[in-house]
Amino acid sequence: MAAGKANLGPLVGAVDQGTSSTRFLVFNSKTAELLSHHQVELEQKFPKEGWVEQDPKEILQSVYECIERTCDKLTELNIDISSIKAIGVSNQRETTIIWDKYTGEPLYNAVVWLDLRTQGTVETLSKRIPGNNNFVKSKTGLPLSTYFSAVKLHWILENVRKVKKAVEEERALFGTVDSWLIWSLTGGPNGGVHCTDVTNASRTMLFNIHSLEWDVELCEFFEVPMTILPNIRSSSEIYGLMKAGALEGVPLSGCLGDQSAALVGQMCFQDGQAKNTYGTGCFLLCNTGQKCVFSDHGLLTTVAYKLGRDKPVCYALEGSVAIAGAVIRWLRDNLGILKTSEEIEKLAKEAGTSYGCYFVPAFSGLYAPYWEPSARGIICGLTQFTSKQHIAFAALEAVCFQTKEILDAMNKDCGIPLTHLQVDGGMTNNKILMQLQADILYIPVVKPSMPETTALGAAMAAGAAEGVGVWSLEPEDLSAVTMERFEPQINPEESEIRYAIWKKAVQKSMGWATGQTSPNGIP
Repeated sequence: MAAGKANLGPLVGAVDQGTSSTRFLVFNSKTAELLSHHQVELEQKFPKEGWVEQDPKEILQSVYECIERTCDKLTELNIDISSIKAIGVSNQRETTIIWDKYTGEPLYNAVVWLDLRTQGTVETLSKRIPGNNNFVKSKTGLPLSTYFSAVKLHWILENVRKVKKAVEEERALFGTVDSWLIWSLTGGPNGGVHCTDVTNASRTMLFNIHSLEWDVELCEFFEVPMTILPNIRSSSEIYGLMKAGALEGVPLSGCLGDQSAALVGQMCFQDGQAKNTYGTGCFLLCNTGQKCVFSDHGLLTTVAYKLGRDKPVCYALEGSVAIAGAVIRWLRDNLGILKTSEEIEKLAKEAGTSYGCYFVPAFSGLYAPYWEPSARGIICGLTQFTSKQHIAFAALEAVCFQTKEILDAMNKDCGIPLTHLQVDGGMTNNKILMQLQADILYIPVVKPSMPETTALGAAMAAGAAEGVGVWSLEPEDLSAVTMERFEPQINPEESEIRYAIWKKAVQKSMGWATGQTSPNGIP
């Protein structure tokens, strides 16, 4: 953390609202130095098997708490909070919220991106897509999956009476987490701005990634009334002003889905540059510039960013892994073999190997490159010798193997193999994980010394917005970032053998949940 200084020039704040926690971070716009931050862990609710929910009010409250506490810390450092000239928002994507526009009250819990209750909905809808014309994939870049907002919204509209009634009475608003936060922070029922940016919109499955508009045909297909949808904006413009708290009056002027924010924060502005973020899930994005590239190997086509109203839109190929950091939280909270998430590094180090144990954490089915909703988590290769240390090591290896699968797919789609992997996210503080990743990929892994790139990306978008103008995104003005490199230390044959056994384990995880569709009706 920086020592107290009287005048640091303009500062920019970033709300980083993730699946497992919320943070508020403040950066110096001239040096990109992180000055202070505060973090609050969030509760996830699992009301039925496969269901994952959060309380939208708890999410909002955590944002206010993080902002207030960070401002207190800055004041203690003798930094004037009136130097904060803009705020950016980065958020967990796809998570679906519906609320009452007159009271500001959520009408149902947030249905989280990992939630599987819509498996039956997906099966029903997929039968209605003509085999020779997958208009959903061609318009959205996405496979029909429980992952995206449209199927969650379809399920809620069909099953939650309170929501149905609010829609009929024209009281309901829908949004992903960014929309809920921006609407609430800019006044809520008293003039709150109902908007989203192109990156978050591109994860709803209702948005046409070519025209950059909500798509009438898609909304009709998913039976979603267009009146409840937010207005679509660029990722960098003034949406509105903060209406309460220590930063009242400060513009909210940046908005990026968390993986797009990390791409910006890693400064992957050139065609072919890629980054991998290790959070609750794991997400590899490769910038494809102003052209939409469609994958033949199970990757998604998504909007990377649009950094200004009049700026061009850039696209990315994305490899999405559902469970990365979440497997460590599961070992901690469900099995109790860790007291803290950080302890996994110590346990894995004690083992030094998984001793033939392989862990496929397909808790929410398998995402890229398989898109296999019937898969479930398995731990295999167990013997009487296997200990919790070996299972901890296998969990870290699982994150690395899953990354290798999406990197292989990316290399096939792009035709030019990546020569190194830029990484970020909370898990990158784990040195054993980073070394394992370099060994398994057999290319260097490169980590910025300041790993908060998701928040940095949101701050950059906010600070660069027209009317704010305190952060230059010109290549010559971007701050040089110090990096830590992890070089491969094992021979490639050993890496390939371990990967081949992992692939065998993945095959064994498939087909567990066939024929089991979630019960549809709820009270």
